[in-house]
Amino acid sequence: MLKQTQRWSSSLGLRQIRRVVIFVVGMTVLLFGLVLIVLPGPAVLVVPAGLAILGLEFGWARRWMRRAREMFDTAFSRKRVPAKPETGKRGAVEKVGV
Repeated sequence: MLKQTQRWSSSLGLRQIRRVVIFVVGMTVLLFGLVLIVLPGPAVLVVPAGLAILGLEFGWARRWMRRAREMFDTAFSRKRVPAKPETGKRGAVEKVGV
């Protein structure tokens, strides 16, 4: 039995086994994160985690992760224009109770 296992692992190679394990684990986490988009849960954390796991072995996942990071940075780095203060009947700014 041991010889058969050694023969099987040497024919597939440890690299191929590692790729398969990373693919299965990463896709499971990624799909779970996609489900959490519609269900209550931390999809914003789980989807990038799945992409990061897949990115260990696959270039397409690294590119998706880089694109997602760029989108996140641009969405939250924009300088927001401050809201205009509300004016009263005479055009003066009303004080909010302190």
